[in-house]
Amino acid sequence: MSNLRALVARELAEPVDPRVAAMAAAIAAKHGDSSRAVLFYGSCLRERQLDGLMLDFYLIVSDYRAAYAKRWMATANRLIPPNVYPFQHGDLAAKYAVLSEADFDRLNGQGTRNVSVWARFAQPSRLVWVRNELATALTIDAVAKAAPTLLGAAGQRAEEDMLDWWRRAFALTYSAELRAERKGRSQSVVEVDPARYRRFGDAAAGQIGTNAGHWGRRRIEGKLLSILRLAKASATYAGGADYIAWKINRHAGTNFELSPWQQRHPLLAAISLLPRLLKSGAIR
Repeated sequence: MSNLRALVARELAEPVDPRVAAMAAAIAAKHGDSSRAVLFYGSCLRERQLDGLMLDFYLIVSDYRAAYAKRWMATANRLIPPNVYPFQHGDLAAKYAVLSEADFDRLNGQGTRNVSVWARFAQPSRLVWVRNELATALTIDAVAKAAPTLLGAAGQRAEEDMLDWWRRAFALTYSAELRAERKGRSQSVVEVDPARYRRFGDAAAGQIGTNAGHWGRRRIEGKLLSILRLAKASATYAGGADYIAWKINRHAGTNFELSPWQQRHPLLAAISLLPRLLKSGAIR
C-alpha cells in the first residue's frame, strides 16, 4: 500500500458523530442495492458543527439506472454528473450528490479538467457507510487520486512551500466554479489542519503527472458546467431555490432573499439574478 493510499484509508475510517452515520445509512437505503458507499465531507466536517447547518454527502452507486426508478433521472445523472438532492433525517438537514463508481474514480483522476470532485476529495472526508470490502477498496483508490490531481493541476512553483502550493491550488479551483464564498475561503481550508496538508502533499508529490495548466479553459468550462447543473437542479432538487439563497448568504455574508416568484421559478430566477450576484461578489 502506498503511503498516500494508507493516509487516505486512515482518514476515511476516522469516526464521526453517530447522527452522521445514521443519516448516511438512510441515504444509502433510499437507493437500495445500487448503493456502494456514502462519503461525508465539507464545511460541517471541517468545523465539527452539525446543528443548524446543511451536511454534505456523496452517494456512490453501482450504476445510475439501478439507482433510480425514473429513467430520466438516471440519464440526467449520466450526462451532467452529479445529481444533487436534499435530505432530512432526525434533526439534521443535508444534501447528497450521486455518482457511479466509474464516474467517481474518473472525476478524481488526472484525466479530467473538471475540478468539482477532485477539489473536494483532496480535502478531508469520511467513509460513513459502505456496502462491502470491495466498495471500501474502490473508494480509497478513487479518493487517493484527488490530491495528486489537484497539486498536479496547479503545478509547483520554484521554491514554493508545500502549504502555499495547496493554498494556490485551492484558489485556482475556486476560480473555476461559480462559488458563493467570501474571499480567502480557499486559504482557510488549509489553515484548519496545516499538518494534514503537509503529510498528504509530501505523499502525493511522487504521484503527480503532467496535467498542470489549462486554467483558462477550466474556468470557462467550469462556470458553464455550474450553470448547467443549476438548470438541472431546478428539475431534480426540491426546494432548490431556498437552498441556493441560504448557501449564498452563509458563504458570502449577504442577506439575500428570494421573492415568491423566484421561489416558484428557481431556474429563471437564477439566470436573471446571475449578473447582479456576480457584480456584488456574492458569487464568483
